[in-house]
Amino acid sequence: MFLTITTTGTPEQPATDLGYLLHKHPDKAQAFSTSYGTAHVLYPEAEAGRCTAALLLEVDAVALVRRGKGKGRGGAPDAALAQYVNDRPYAASSLLAVALSGVFSSAMKGVCNARPELPGQARPLRVEVPALPARGGPDLVRKLFEPLGWTVTVEPVPLDTEFPDWGDSRYVRLALESDALTLAEALRHLYVLLPVLDDAKHYWVAPDEVDKLLRVGEGWLPGHPEQRLITSRYLSRRWSLTRQATERLELVRLAETDDSEVEEIDNAVEAETEAEEKPTPLAVQRREAIVTALRQSGAARVLDLGCGQGQLVQTLLKDPAFTEIVGVDVSMRALTIASRRLKLDRMGERQASRVQLFQGSLAYTDVRLKGYDAAVLSEVIEHLDLPRLPALEYAVFGSARPRTVLVTTPNVEYNVRWESLPAGHVRHGDHRFEWTRAQFRAWAEAVAERHGYGVAFEPVGPEDPEVGPPTQMAAFTLTAQKEAKAA
Repeated sequence: MFLTITTTGTPEQPATDLGYLLHKHPDKAQAFSTSYGTAHVLYPEAEAGRCTAALLLEVDAVALVRRGKGKGRGGAPDAALAQYVNDRPYAASSLLAVALSGVFSSAMKGVCNARPELPGQARPLRVEVPALPARGGPDLVRKLFEPLGWTVTVEPVPLDTEFPDWGDSRYVRLALESDALTLAEALRHLYVLLPVLDDAKHYWVAPDEVDKLLRVGEGWLPGHPEQRLITSRYLSRRWSLTRQATERLELVRLAETDDSEVEEIDNAVEAETEAEEKPTPLAVQRREAIVTALRQSGAARVLDLGCGQGQLVQTLLKDPAFTEIVGVDVSMRALTIASRRLKLDRMGERQASRVQLFQGSLAYTDVRLKGYDAAVLSEVIEHLDLPRLPALEYAVFGSARPRTVLVTTPNVEYNVRWESLPAGHVRHGDHRFEWTRAQFRAWAEAVAERHGYGVAFEPVGPEDPEVGPPTQMAAFTLTAQKEAKAA
């Protein structure tokens, strides 16, 4: 990763003052260890008329994988093909932002003990980033930097110069110029907006990131026209943290408008009398709806097909009405995590006799799935390619044939209500499709007709009058005639 900062000067105010501001001597090349590699600071040019400081970050991909444990960029779709071969060593991201903060920490705070008058002076600045991931393209780059006083030159990088018809990649070459900003302001802008444009972080976003964002964004973020997008992306789209940051930024904006302190604005309630009621997560609402439907069906022996990490199995084990619960998944890693979640190795003999986990693919018939009262496919079908759905349909409805089958899947119409979800994107990187209510109903009714089931539909989550619920559930029930014939 590479970034340069250039300034110009005069004999009275030489450009080499940049060395004082950055606390790095222009005559030296210095190296600094970071958690994920080595950061080098050097000066390709250092004259009174023009001075350039360069930050080169050498990323240790092995260390990044070992320390990341699959979080952030390490667990993102971009890194799914290979943990060790990806864009992280080359394209500016949160890794470079963290290096900026670590190597130029005093400059970012506006501190210069040797020349205390320098940090507050605006100066001609040119920042260049030759490889920057920009999810949203050049237009978004301009929307983020131009309101801050930058003149933006952004050039898309083609996927392959030999094949121009392939179009542009998601990377750009960026040059920013300004005569009205201090170096500290420029570094703060870069620290926040580099990971925002990449739309990913290499580390877990904890609640203290809100304080960090507000501290670094002081003076420019509250009034930024793209404040909501910046906040959401910087906090990795964690809605609770985003809401907290947005509320605090609004208080700052109101205080600035009223020329008062934030504490004077935020004094309507002296103390919290009771904890704020948090909305129930959609995943919890989905499990509650499934459990309710299973109880209504009278099922005792239940299959969780595509059980993932075992959340539903764990919920079902708490209800003694379910005497046998089987979790099935194609991923051995998911089953290992489910086993740890359920503490199978420490579970009492009586409880352990009620639960079983085994590997299996829903694209193939499996005699082990026959004879159960109910089967659940919770957020499973959308992870299959559409041509594979008929195989799943036969394996579950044609071969296993439980009396009750519950299928939940996202309602794509509701996606417009997710503020953090870009238009046209699915909710999860592995979703191969997401259906409207009409598409899901048509598929479910056709499946029921082909295999002798009746089907009813239930909303899951808050139902919007225009776009429906966030999740849709189909409850299939084997008709009496077909059940008798099967028996």
